[in-house]
Amino acid sequence: MGGVNPIRRLRAVSSPPTVRDASTSLADAARGDEAAFGEFYELCAPMVYGIVRRVVRDPSMSEEVTQEVFVELWRLAPRYDASKGSAKSWAATMAHRRAVDRVRSEEARRTRDDREANERRVVVDGPGDGVAAAVDREVVAETLASLSPSQREAITLAYYEGHSYREVAALLDVPEGTVKTRIRDGLIKLRDHIGGGL
Repeated sequence: MGGVNPIRRLRAVSSPPTVRDASTSLADAARGDEAAFGEFYELCAPMVYGIVRRVVRDPSMSEEVTQEVFVELWRLAPRYDASKGSAKSWAATMAHRRAVDRVRSEEARRTRDDREANERRVVVDGPGDGVAAAVDREVVAETLASLSPSQREAITLAYYEGHSYREVAALLDVPEGTVKTRIRDGLIKLRDHIGGGL
């Protein structure tokens, strides 16, 4: 111990670990080196999250998409070809594509939900106007009381509280098809009871 040069010993202890670049880390990760992928993640995560966040905007959704990007990068690491570009640019391209896909998917879902809500509102407005013109509140209350509890609950949530079929299904913890059937059958009973006023 006394024969070791203290300066050399200090250098050995204090020398920083070698940090590989992203391309080298990804190439090693492609061979199954999880530690190398950890390095790649540390080098690229801020950039990937920044790209995703600029496209997606929502912080929690951006985190989800960033995680999906890194899962995909781990899965596709063996396909990485350094001759076609840096690992960082490959990660950036994948992040942008995945973020755009998520935004498009969310927009399509919102459009679909809005369309369903509008279709439901059209149905709500039509019968509601007819009932108001044809019968008074007591007749409607009496007619609702003649329905089964499950039909009455579904109709009340959909027509009086303004929930979509999907929301009613979630609130009642039943399939959406069951909700539609209950509402349809209940409306038929209401129509028959009121005498065609609906």
